[in-house]
Amino acid sequence: MRVTTKIDRPNPELVAQLGEYSSATIHEAQGRLGALSSTIKPVDRNMSCCGPAFTVSCAPRDNIMLQVAIAHARPGDVIVVSAGEYAEAGSFGDVLANACQAKGIAGLVTDTGVRDTQELRRLGFPVFSYSVSIKGTVKETVGPLNEPVLIGGEIVRPGDVVRGDADGIVVVRREDLAEAIRKSREREEAEAGYIAAYRSGRSVIEVSGLAAKLEAKGLILEE
Repeated sequence: MRVTTKIDRPNPELVAQLGEYSSATIHEAQGRLGALSSTIKPVDRNMSCCGPAFTVSCAPRDNIMLQVAIAHARPGDVIVVSAGEYAEAGSFGDVLANACQAKGIAGLVTDTGVRDTQELRRLGFPVFSYSVSIKGTVKETVGPLNEPVLIGGEIVRPGDVVRGDADGIVVVRREDLAEAIRKSREREEAEAGYIAAYRSGRSVIEVSGLAAKLEAKGLILEE
């Protein structure tokens, strides 16, 4: 099997700009698109990453291709592992996390299990996983590297930008990056206006313009 280790990465400055916004803000700003399943969670709520996806497909309970990905990913990349939502395997732990950290890899997102979570927290290397499992893996099955993968209900392509934080993971298509940044900025500015209005004493119904909609739906409020 021939695989490619080369991907087209977006402008690092744009990646850094996207990383200023939360996963939820980006998801909403791009039309509620790109959110991975909520089953994929950070090992620690303080973990955060943003970078181009370096994708890999692994057989369940097999991490040989994950190790190939770690060997060839570049600083700033987020390794995205598709392994069939297999919960009963600890395919990544503190040893491989140290290897990633030494290379400057930005994070790892996987739809299988990880282990050594206390050590991962101490390291501070961002890991987002489908499960936590102590069960070991084999190193047998080669598979695709840097091809589109299905993970968490979303297709992630090499070079798409992955943003992960305490609330979850969102993916932004490489070609939509600048637009996602613009819309995220606009959304944050709008939300700041809502908060200022609430603090000035205005009602959430007034600020959100809900009165007409509630009336049309027949809601009657009695005091």
